[in-house]
Amino acid sequence: NGEAILSQHMGDLEDYTTYEDYLRNLALYTKLFAHEPQSIAVDAHPEYLSSKHGRETADRRGLQLHEIQHHHAHIVSCMAEHKLDGAVIGLAFDGTGYGTDGTIWGGEVLVAEAKQFERVAHLAEVPMPGSSAAIKEPWRMALSHLRATFGDNLPGLELPLLQQIEPPKINIIVEMMEKGVNCPQTSSLGRLFDAVAAITGIRQRVNFEGQAAMELEMLADGHSDAIYDIQWTSHAPIKILPQTIIRGVVQDIQNGMTPGDISIKFHQTLMVLFSEICVTIRRRHDLNRVVLSGGCFQNSLLLKGLIGQLEAQYFEVFAHQQVPANDGGIALGQALVAASIADAS
Repeated sequence: NGEAILSQHMGDLEDYTTYEDYLRNLALYTKLFAHEPQSIAVDAHPEYLSSKHGRETADRRGLQLHEIQHHHAHIVSCMAEHKLDGAVIGLAFDGTGYGTDGTIWGGEVLVAEAKQFERVAHLAEVPMPGSSAAIKEPWRMALSHLRATFGDNLPGLELPLLQQIEPPKINIIVEMMEKGVNCPQTSSLGRLFDAVAAITGIRQRVNFEGQAAMELEMLADGHSDAIYDIQWTSHAPIKILPQTIIRGVVQDIQNGMTPGDISIKFHQTLMVLFSEICVTIRRRHDLNRVVLSGGCFQNSLLLKGLIGQLEAQYFEVFAHQQVPANDGGIALGQALVAASIADAS
């Protein structure tokens, strides 16, 4: 009836007690609000436990099932919060989301409306060695981006990273990438943050997702207009090439720049890069509203800086204020996408 009720964020459903709590809360909310669903919305990822439960529920009750792309739901959650209709430019930045092509997305520029979207730009894909293990060990993503940038010259680089990780482990990861073994492709901005944090020697292993990126952000004390070289392909969808950024980071390390100054320069690069991408998309699609969503926008430096860059280009910018930018708010977007598809049919 035109209202949405979000539960508290419950945590990682792969933990059994958390999953049990999820099921209890789902039953409780359904009873408290006398809710009788007409359809079920789930994330499109085939292995999420919440998605499996949604599919089973829809099948058991004979309800229509909507599988919603992760980053589309992120953007629509922010659109719902601001009551936006029509198409927008959506910047969906996070660590992991299942893409329509079977790769792991996370550095996405979408032209989105409630019932549909188009992927118009994204970070160029690199391997994610060990899949989920790369989330816990950012040095794996560092090796992936370094190999994509320097190729066979990787072993000769003078970097703290290559001194902190045992050579046999490095050789195993390189071999995995060469053979394509357990190395899904990813366009994730969150994993690029991890890679830069590891390359600069800030952190090679984390205790929770996003820890390395958070520490990289915290080191960025001050301001600089300096940026790394940026490059992208011209054809649609635009592919943003991180190699020029990685090459610049390595050069700065070798020239003795501090991790804090590298962090400032890296953040500034992302702000300029994506504001310029949005200018290109505006020219192609005649859109002037930009919506920001995804876990990377918990980074206040990136959020405030990018808003400033976009507003300087005369965009109308929308970011989360009531609903979490990360996956704690994605259900709102999933519900609205599903409702819009149902209304259209």
